[in-house]
Parts: sequence; C-alpha cells; structure tokens
Amino acid sequence: MQNDTAFIRELAGLAPIIPVLVVEDVAHAVPLAEALVRGGLPVLEVTLRTDAALDVIAAMATVEGARVGAGTLVTAQDVKASMEAGSTFGVTPGSPAALIDTCLEAGLPLLPGAATATEAMTLQARGFEVLKFFPAEAAGGIKTLKGLGGPLAGISFCPTGGVSAQNAADYLALPNVVCAGGSWIAPLDLVNAENWTEIEARARAAAALPRG
Repeated sequence: MQNDTAFIRELAGLAPIIPVLVVEDVAHAVPLAEALVRGGLPVLEVTLRTDAALDVIAAMATVEGARVGAGTLVTAQDVKASMEAGSTFGVTPGSPAALIDTCLEAGLPLLPGAATATEAMTLQARGFEVLKFFPAEAAGGIKTLKGLGGPLAGISFCPTGGVSAQNAADYLALPNVVCAGGSWIAPLDLVNAENWTEIEARARAAAALPRG
C-alpha cells in the first residue's frame, strides 16, 4: 500500500507552520484548537507524550476546521490508538521499517521522520515525498536541507526540532521546505495558563510567514 502523498501535501499547504502540541489536560483541547484555527493554523500535531494525548486528539477532532494528527508515533499500538482517537494523519520521529509498514497497512497518511540522505532516499523508494526533517537544528538545520536539495530534488521537508519564531522564516525560504513544525506557538506554560489570546496571536504571526 502507498502512502497518501496527495493528502499530506494538501495538509502541508494549508499553513506554513504545524503547531507541535503537548497537552496535559483534556479540558484545554477544544479552546486550544479553536485558538489555533482562528489564528490560521488548522493542522495540529498532538504529541503522544502525555497520558491525556489520545483524549485530546478526540476532543480536538470535534473542532470545526481543525485537521488533527498524532505525533511521536513510535509503536504499532501508537498507530492503532491514535487512529481510534480520530487522528487523520501521523508523524514519526524516525522511520524503522516495521513502523512504516504498520502505518501503510493501517492506511494512516504519514509524515515520516528522516535526518539523513539515506533515510530520505529509503522513504522516497517507499512512496513518500514529504518528510519530517528531525531533529532539524541538531541534524544540521538549514545547511543540511540546502545540501539535500540538489540530489534529492523530488523530496520536500517539514523541519521540526529547534525551529522557532526567530529562524522559521529562514527555513521556509528554502525551496525544498513546504512547512515547518514548532512548539513555540502553544508552549505548555501558555496552554496551562489558558492564555488563548496569546496563542491565537502567535498563530496569526506564524500563519503570515512567507514560503519560498
């Protein structure tokens, strides 16, 4: 089975930034999603790093305009549970063959993680054209993406990991970057403080970032 590349490209094209979300309290899910959608960031990655994550995904999936996916997929159980919760796409930090097999067999559209040319080429051979470049800054950041752009012209990237308000525009200016993922839009302290106004403002600023 092939990955749904068209679906992933559609998602990547909806906004320049995908918020990477860590949410500890399901009561925050709906107002957080609403603030992000109002701010122009409809594609939401909920990381499976808290006990509430699956319930958060289910709650956010009810918000009009939100496109909710699960991040930090590392096991077959993660894939199954996130789909049952309502995820419409998945994101992995890396791409072991067994995990990719599970996602393909389950029919989950996927943004798989890659940090090297070999990993990117392996995923491309399996039908993936849009990849998560992770951990972006630690893996060489903009210089590495520029280097990959020539030989791997058919691959687009969503850099995540160290992308911030200060460097996001530089990443988005690269021709092989379709969007970027970042946690600065809705950091845990603002979420726990229920500061939806500030989160919406950050989302609006991120949604206005130009792409190359």
